[in-house]
This record gives sequence, C-alpha cells and structure tokens, in this order.
Amino acid sequence: MGFTRAELQSFRGRSIPDLMPPHPRLVFVGINPGLWTAATGVPFAHPGNRFYPALVAAGIIPRMPQIDADGIAEADRRMILDAGIGISSVVRRATARADELSRDELREGAERLARDVEDWQARVVAVAGLTVYRQGFERPRAVAGRQPERLGGAELWVVPNPSGLNAHATVASLAAAYAEPARAAGILA
Repeated sequence: MGFTRAELQSFRGRSIPDLMPPHPRLVFVGINPGLWTAATGVPFAHPGNRFYPALVAAGIIPRMPQIDADGIAEADRRMILDAGIGISSVVRRATARADELSRDELREGAERLARDVEDWQARVVAVAGLTVYRQGFERPRAVAGRQPERLGGAELWVVPNPSGLNAHATVASLAAAYAEPARAAGILA
C-alpha cells in the first residue's frame, strides 16, 4: 500500500465514518484521522501505527486485519465489530499530525464524543492519548488508566497513543494498556 505525498495531502481535512457496532462493549477513540486513515477510510491505517498489532498481542482480536489502499477486507471489518469493538476519533478532521489541531477543536470534539457515546450506549471508552484527553476534556492533571468520571454513561479509560510518533510505547506496553479496558468491557477475561 503506497501513496505519494501529494495523494496523501489531498486527504487533508477529510473525515471518515466511525467503525461502530450497535451498542459497542468497548470504543477506542483516536485523536483524529491521519492522512493514511483518511486515504483508506480505515481507522489507525498507517503502516507504522501499532494499534492493530497491540490489539492482537492483547488477545482482543485474533489476527491482524488486512488494510490496503482500498480499505479493510469485509471479513476483518466484521471481526472487529463482532468482537464488540468500535473505533472513533475526538476530532473528525484529518491532519498529518495531531499537533495541527487547536484546543478548541479538541474541546468541541470531546463534547460531541460524549453525546455519541451516550447514543451508542457504549459500556467502556478508551481514549488513546493522555495529552488529547487532558486538553480536550479539560483534565490537565489526568493520568493514564481508568478515570474517576464517566463519559456519556460509559466507564472511561485513557490509554497510550499507538502512533509511531509515540516512541516510548511498544506493542507489548500498548497491549498491556489496551487489555485493561477490554477486561472492564468483558471482552477479555
């Protein structure tokens, strides 16, 4: 799967639909779509992103989904949805880097997300990124892990961002962090 720089730039500002089953048990929330995600229409699609490898390592899904320039295979899409997993973003607008987002965009996205979570009747929500959580949800002293407040009625967790730009996180450390909200949601024993 490859895109030229110009092709990727053409997806700047686009959004993709949420990947969401009815009444998800666990919703992972990214910061916003990257350009690879916008190009493929698949959350966390960049080849350097460790989201799906971490889900597999944690036992949340059984295998890596096949993602290419045309998107995700239907069987792999179903695998994620049938596991009770949903995927959304705080901000819908695609950018090359999350630092292109304003605090106002993050706050507005957090407010929209709370409404969406309530509509989905999600059991557990895991926001992937401590900085985005602190800024968007106006919790400057928050730490990773389970949060004392709920979001749209759901239990709320903050987990590490799986982006390749988050250099200190490994697939193993991400898997361990992602397993915690998966256990809370009843996906893992």
